[in-house]
Amino acid sequence: MSSLRRFAWLAMAALVPLACASQVEPPEAAKAPERTGLVSRGTEPLVLLGPALEVGQAAPDFTAVRNDMTEAHLSDFAGKTVLVAAVPSLDTPVCSAETQRFNEEAAKLKGAVVLAISMDLPFAQGRWCGLHDARNLIALSDYRTADFGLKYGVLIKGLHLEARSIFIVDPKGRIAYIQIVPQLGEQPDFDAALAAARKAAGS
Repeated sequence: MSSLRRFAWLAMAALVPLACASQVEPPEAAKAPERTGLVSRGTEPLVLLGPALEVGQAAPDFTAVRNDMTEAHLSDFAGKTVLVAAVPSLDTPVCSAETQRFNEEAAKLKGAVVLAISMDLPFAQGRWCGLHDARNLIALSDYRTADFGLKYGVLIKGLHLEARSIFIVDPKGRIAYIQIVPQLGEQPDFDAALAAARKAAGS
C-alpha cells in the first residue's frame, strides 16, 4: 500500500468517531432502503442508505447549504449540465486532491456546472475553497438533513458521511451518468466522468 493510500485510510478512520459523536442520522434514514456490496473502506463493507438511481431517470431535486449558509437546490441549475461530485470530507487528502482536480476541470467544461458536496460544515468548506483557490466549482454541505445523500443513495449508514460518487445531470434534468467508487479511499475515474459531462453538455 502506498504511503498516500495508507494516510488516506488513517484519515478516513479518524473521521468515524467524530462523525458518529457529532452527527445524528435524520429520521428519514430509518426508512431508507439499505444497499450493500457497493462500497468498502479497506476490507470493511459499508452500507449505503437510499435508492438505487438509474441513468435516464429524472434527477431528484435536493437541498444543500452554500458556504454563506444560504440554501441551494439542484433546480437552481435547471437547463445546464451539472456534475455532482460527492466526497466524504474535503479535509482528507484523497477528497482534497479530487476536488482540486474537478475545480481545474470545471474551467474547461463549457455549459456545465460542477458541484462538490460533502458533510463538512459550510464554514470548513469555505475555508478549504479559500485555501485552494477553488473558484470554478460550488461547494455544498449536506450536513443539515442529508437530503442529497438519502435521495441519491450514497449516505453511509452509521457514519453520516457520503460515499465517493459522481452524478451527471443533463440539461433536461435527467441522470446521464453515475459512478460510485468501490473503495472509499480511492479516487474516481476522472476520464470517464469528464467524458460523460462533455457529452451531456454537447461539447
